[in-house]
Amino acid sequence: MSRRVCVITGSRADFGHLSSVMRAIDAHNALTLQTIVTGQHLDPRFGETWRNIEDEGFTIDAKVDIGLGDDTPLSAAKALGNAVHRISDSLVDFAPDIVVVLGDRFEILGAAEAAMMLNIPIAHVHGGEATEAATDDAIRHAITKVARLHFCAAAPYAKRLRQMGEDPANIHMVGAPGLDLLDTLNRLNKEELEEDLGIKISSPLLVITHHPVTLQPDQGAAEISALTNALDHFESAAMVFTGVNSDPGHLIIQDALENFAEKDTQRRCVVKSLGHKRYLSLLSVTDAVIGNSSSGLIEAPAIGVPTVNIGDRQKGRLRGPLVIDSAAETAAILASIKQAIDPSFRKNGVGKNPPYGRGGAGLKIAAVLAETSLDSIQQKRFYDLP
Repeated sequence: MSRRVCVITGSRADFGHLSSVMRAIDAHNALTLQTIVTGQHLDPRFGETWRNIEDEGFTIDAKVDIGLGDDTPLSAAKALGNAVHRISDSLVDFAPDIVVVLGDRFEILGAAEAAMMLNIPIAHVHGGEATEAATDDAIRHAITKVARLHFCAAAPYAKRLRQMGEDPANIHMVGAPGLDLLDTLNRLNKEELEEDLGIKISSPLLVITHHPVTLQPDQGAAEISALTNALDHFESAAMVFTGVNSDPGHLIIQDALENFAEKDTQRRCVVKSLGHKRYLSLLSVTDAVIGNSSSGLIEAPAIGVPTVNIGDRQKGRLRGPLVIDSAAETAAILASIKQAIDPSFRKNGVGKNPPYGRGGAGLKIAAVLAETSLDSIQQKRFYDLP
């Protein structure tokens, strides 16, 4: 009998990494894919990105609205509670054999708690990582402790899970599944992107993604001001800003980016959600990625694109030679962007091994999900280091 695997996704960010995993599960003869879509996917403020999932050919088995509310910590806490409550109902209806979640979002913590209380084993992707300035760090490690299977993006992260007491037999180093699409995606060219986005793509082209830093909520206004002040120095540059996530403090960032883009609508635009095709197509022609998103550390360097990583949001994550860490100050950001768009900087970093692998993670994950004895992982023991 086919094993039922329920993948739960809450945002464009985790779906970008999960899509190849979902495709591999769907194609596996021994697995049946189920999908629960929640969180930002269902909110018009974040682009109703559930449509992207259907556009890629997946069937959505349940849409679970958790009531994201405004951008305060209280709203996030209430949404987390709603996630536990409402996702539980869908899991009871679907009766999956195993649940797959990715990363460190609060709605995903709710999904993991629901599965745990229903005694459904959890497989967690991208565990063992560190983002020291965000509540995501605590969420990620909390999910690790309720998960039974772990799929890590790099060897140091697998080592960290062993430190946390996870059984080495259940830790699988597969690389980052978000890189699976790099060699197979039919990308848009520059002219197609210009028509699609409605801007003139001049040089340099900058792709900017900046999210709240949840453990430093009072710094959001200062950070986005420093970023836009630095970007003001590149008057002839084309700039594509991707939408902000739903973490507390997102409104001030979103408003600042939209106001900045409105100053030059011929060369600047804000897009709530680019989707896989447009985002990776942009990366293939961009001069630099700027902001504090994990995509600047994972996807961009794998394509050979320099990243200016601003502030502490990604502090603790592995980074390759094409990543420039910058303080969240105008002068530092300006200097870092100038360094990133210098052709000699890119040339020196291209060809070096990226820390997150080169694709193929989705197939590896599906194989483990099909072959692992669920009875062997149901009772979890704490693994003590020698």
